[in-house]
Amino acid sequence: RISAKVFLSAQAAELVTIKTKANITEKQVEALRKDREVRKVAFSTSLRTFGNGHTGAFNTETNLIFKHVFENIGNAYNPHTGLFTAPVRGVYHFEFYIHGHGDSLHVMSAALVKNEQQICTAHVSQSSGGLSASNGVTLLLKVGDVVFVRLLDNSKLYDNANRHNTFSGHMLFTM
Repeated sequence: RISAKVFLSAQAAELVTIKTKANITEKQVEALRKDREVRKVAFSTSLRTFGNGHTGAFNTETNLIFKHVFENIGNAYNPHTGLFTAPVRGVYHFEFYIHGHGDSLHVMSAALVKNEQQICTAHVSQSSGGLSASNGVTLLLKVGDVVFVRLLDNSKLYDNANRHNTFSGHMLFTM
């Protein structure tokens, strides 16, 4: 026969085990919730907040700051610097569209850049008429990697209320 003292001691030990497992489960649920929130990363922007006009041409490469934010879920895009900073390691998709007017002296050319490394470009030139170009890419980023669009030297863009120049991206999945 088991004494009451031994029985209570066994129950107390079992209660401690159950509480420990409950705490672990609670922490796992919280980690899953946070992971799910981090997966919500998407942004879409355009170059000008209002009005119309040209950006460029500059005699050096110049980072573009897309100031009008349509969406910035996860706040990974900074509209003051034009930089997207990866909040988690994962696979992301980016695309950008540029627009301008034909000009015999200037081209229309921009590049998507990751951590100062040019990844892809959009380029077009002609002497007159409206011009548009675009490009996109899927990248594996680690936490803190930076992606942005850079206007290449001697390039000129035009934008107005139609928001022709855009930069967008979203996380596909974490790694």
